[in-house]
This record gives sequence, structure tokens and C-alpha cells, in this order.
Amino acid sequence: MSEAVSELRRGPSTLRTIVLTAVAMLAFAANSLLCRLALQRQGIDPASFGSIRLVSGAITLALVVQLRARPHSARRADWLAAAMLFAYVAFFSFAYLTLSAGTGALILFGAVQLTMLGAGLGSGERFGAVAWLGFVLAAGGLVYLVLPGVAAPPLLGAVLMAVAGVAWGVYSLRGRGVADPLAATSRNFLRAVPLALVLSVIFVARAHADATGIALAVASGALTSGIGYVVWYAALARLSAMQAATVQLSVPLLAAFGGVLLLSEAITPRLAAASVAILGGIAIVLSQKSRNARR
Repeated sequence: MSEAVSELRRGPSTLRTIVLTAVAMLAFAANSLLCRLALQRQGIDPASFGSIRLVSGAITLALVVQLRARPHSARRADWLAAAMLFAYVAFFSFAYLTLSAGTGALILFGAVQLTMLGAGLGSGERFGAVAWLGFVLAAGGLVYLVLPGVAAPPLLGAVLMAVAGVAWGVYSLRGRGVADPLAATSRNFLRAVPLALVLSVIFVARAHADATGIALAVASGALTSGIGYVVWYAALARLSAMQAATVQLSVPLLAAFGGVLLLSEAITPRLAAASVAILGGIAIVLSQKSRNARR
């Protein structure tokens, strides 16, 4: 009887976690869709999109941090993290000049995960044979996706998105163990703003923006980045590290299907095969790491 009562009590909490996680994944996938849509219709240039995204995200996160009940704590400025955040946003924006939403999200996600897994290997983390198979499969899928050919994505866009993924991977590694990730993210957004504004000045000759382009950039910064991170951190409080890593496998797929439905993009056989290799390989590595951690 007591077990049944416990299950009933956990029910609403579990449902809340599922809803929060789903909303966060949709928000992360929407970042790709919003950026691609804004640039596809030429409503804004990539430097301006990135700057507006960071500014609106910084304002939103600062407001959330100010309004919450948790007391503020002074922390040493992490300018490397801010620089990596800026690099991610900047290269992400320019990459979507030529990449489809699904392809860009897959390259980004693959580069992020491979960067973090590579850092683990570099710090002495051991991979078993099955985990190495998954790592090679994921890396091979990424290479296959960008190999020259009729179905290959534009090389420059792929390289830019891969750099964005590496930058986000380094940023994520810098955030490990941070006591207050939401406040740290807010501060990093704020520090990245001047860097983005410098980039906008450099590309001022190409700057242009209409009302729709600005609105899409604000939505990407305030909603799918700012509020998206708030929702994600709320979900993380009830997710294991393995669960958190696994659910993120859905982001490239959500972006790809969103591209089909909203941007009339096609899912090519190469993209489908690369998705299976990259996401499947990463899932194998994560499952092996989780199994080893339980031993």
C-alpha cells in the first residue's frame, strides 16, 4: 500500500520532468529552425542575428536570476567560457547561411558530443571495446556526412558548424561542477555581448534587418535560448547524467523534421544514414559509460 502511495506522489513530479524535458528539447531544436528561417528569407544578416540573440538572451536570463528567490553569489569571471559561448553563437549563425536546419543540428550535436568524449579520453577516462566502436561509428558518421559528393552539405557551412560544436563542447566542459549554472549562464551571456557587438561592427557593411528578422533573432535569444535554458535546468534537477545526455539525441531529429514541416527541407538518404551512425554511436558510448559507472 505504501509503495502505491509513493508512486502516486511521484506521478505529478515525473510528468512535470517529462514536460520540462520535452519543452527544452523543442526549444533547442527551434534555435536551428529560427536561425535558418531568418537567414533563408534574408531578413537579417548572421552577425546581427547573433548579436540580437545574445543581447536578448542576456536580458532574459538576467531578469530570471534577479526575480528568483535564491541569493546571488559573487564568482570569478570566466572569460574563456564567455568567449566559447560567443564563438558558438557566431559560427552557428554564419553556418546557417548554407546549411539546412537538420544537417546543421546534426553536425553541431555530433561535434559537441565528440569534443566532450574526446576531452574525457584526454583526461584518462577509459573506453571499452564497445564504447570505442560507438565513438568510431559516430565520428565516421560525421565524416561521411560531409564527404564530397552531390548530397554533401556545403563544406564551409559544415566547417563553421563543426567549430560552433567544438566551442559549445568546451563551454559545456567549463560549466561542469558550477554550483549555480543558471546564474553562470546569465553572466556568460552578458560577457559575450561585447564580443558579438564587435563582430557586428566588423560586418557592418553587410548589416541588414527587417522586423521579421529581428523578431526571429529575439525569439531565439529570449525564448529558445534564455527561457529554454531555464526550463532545461529545471528538468536537469530530476534527470541523471545519462538521462540528460540521452534525451539530447532527439534535438537533431526534431530539427530535421521541423525543417521538413516548416522550411520545406528534404531529409536525404545521406543525412538519414549519418544520423543513424552519429546518434547511434553516441548512444552506444553513453550506455557503456552508464554501465561502467554502476559497477
